[in-house]
Amino acid sequence: MSELPWPLPGRTDLRDRLLASYGDDRGYHDQRHLAEVLARIDELGEGDSPAIVLAAWFHDAVYDGGADDEERSALLAETELAGEDVDVTEVARLVRLTSDHDPAPGDHAGAVLCDADLAILAADPDRYAEYAAGVRRDFAHVPDEDFRAGRLAVLTELLARESLFRTEHARRAWDPRARENLAREISELAASGGEDLPR
Repeated sequence: MSELPWPLPGRTDLRDRLLASYGDDRGYHDQRHLAEVLARIDELGEGDSPAIVLAAWFHDAVYDGGADDEERSALLAETELAGEDVDVTEVARLVRLTSDHDPAPGDHAGAVLCDADLAILAADPDRYAEYAAGVRRDFAHVPDEDFRAGRLAVLTELLARESLFRTEHARRAWDPRARENLAREISELAASGGEDLPR
């Protein structure tokens, strides 16, 4: 996947190391996810923004299911990009935003990255099912009941948002299908646990 957009032509060594970090041992947060996020950034009109593109490359560079994955990924960006002709502080800030996907009003760069990262929610049903299964593999260390409860909480919170996405294009093009996918997964998780749907 070396053909993925990369804004630092003199640092292909870094690109290759980051690409390796999204290796085959991951469930969802793998090279395919990285490629999809970069494609959605381009769809949102920011494919030529070095800070946003680099933040996409770094946003899951550290991923082992820990609560501080995004923070460690941001710190990695600060270390690896030091001395480069890019806004390192902005890259790290954007990476940190992917922990809660809640950019401030008017934060266009943050909205683009967060929307691109969440765009999988609007995938076609087959790809969405692959995504959900991949997330479960990423959290294989978590017992089924704990995972189900945690996943239901995350999905219910997302579905309750007034809008899942912040950019106009994403709200228009992705929000309806994303809500369908979320509602379906919530229903399936609740049924598999023999519980009532969250209210």
